[in-house]
Amino acid sequence: MHLYLHIPFCKQACHYCDFHFSTSLSQKSALVDALCTEIGLQKNYLPNQPLETIYFGGGTPSLLTESELEQLLATIHAQFTVSSTAEITLEANPDDLSAEKLQMLRRYVNRLSIGIQTFDEATLRWMNRAHTATEAEACVGLAREAGLENMSVDLIYGIPNRDSLRWQADLQNVLSLNVPHISAYALTIEPDTAFGRWQKKGKFPPADEALAAEQFEELTKALTEAGYEHYEISNFARPAHYARHNTAYWQRRAYLGIGPSAHSYNGHSRQYNIANNARYIADIQQGKLPATVEELTTADQVNEYLLTGLRTQWGCSLAELNTLLGKDFAQAQEQDLKAMYASGWLINDGDQLWLSQAGKLFADRVAATLFVEE
Repeated sequence: MHLYLHIPFCKQACHYCDFHFSTSLSQKSALVDALCTEIGLQKNYLPNQPLETIYFGGGTPSLLTESELEQLLATIHAQFTVSSTAEITLEANPDDLSAEKLQMLRRYVNRLSIGIQTFDEATLRWMNRAHTATEAEACVGLAREAGLENMSVDLIYGIPNRDSLRWQADLQNVLSLNVPHISAYALTIEPDTAFGRWQKKGKFPPADEALAAEQFEELTKALTEAGYEHYEISNFARPAHYARHNTAYWQRRAYLGIGPSAHSYNGHSRQYNIANNARYIADIQQGKLPATVEELTTADQVNEYLLTGLRTQWGCSLAELNTLLGKDFAQAQEQDLKAMYASGWLINDGDQLWLSQAGKLFADRVAATLFVEE
């Protein structure tokens, strides 16, 4: 089984981020206590099986102190059986990863997910990132020196009004680091972000889909030629270095999310916690779970499988779709499937549905076209 903990604090707000977080750290200690309490309240949510992955996400989990991290992991071990081979990931910003901090982290986690985003100083400032280009390049070497070889770094592409030479430089820099895992995401402009508000006022350029598509192709070519496996649209890994935790999401395995805004899934329902730190803490202190539960319909389960499965190298099994739907999926969606085959975006390889290379640019559109209704 799989456990996610949301650490909703950041030093400053990145202009593109719409995840739940606060830049005030005044409630951090109280929230860590609440996370520990929620772990106890939710201990029976998952089947009684060992945890295979633990993931500290955010926000910026690298803001946790050693005592806070120790408190959280001690609580997890007290409430769950943790596999001896569990993947324990912590998201981190480069500016937090001093040699001393990395030596501490090594005692508690075995994988880092580092939010580099770009190696270009001007772009980092424009995004309002807290780290510098120098820190972005140095942190990977410091992590290796600390013994944390298993790491992933994040990149962002499709940034408007940014010449292609900067993207090419980002690709060259990330390849020079030779990390085992790379995640790369197209810049999306969400309404409730600084970029979104600027765009509404006409002060920010619209998303450049052609630029994003061109850079995605360059990304895919460069990383696959360098020996990375493109196992999910936004994720590339050396063999045997797939992100086990995120793969669990894409393969619809049960997971428990702890903390404000965290989501959970148990196979037949989803639940999601309130995205408000003060209200989350208050409810947990009263022994209440601040969660909304959504029972999944047949259509929900089929559509979620399409949405997640088509993003991966494993695709979607028609046999599994038949089982979820309770009837022949190919027959029920015959016209839409024909349209997707004709577009060249979708491939039928016997029992499997796969996205073509061109189709990876339109994954959500392909999945939405194939969605079923109750």
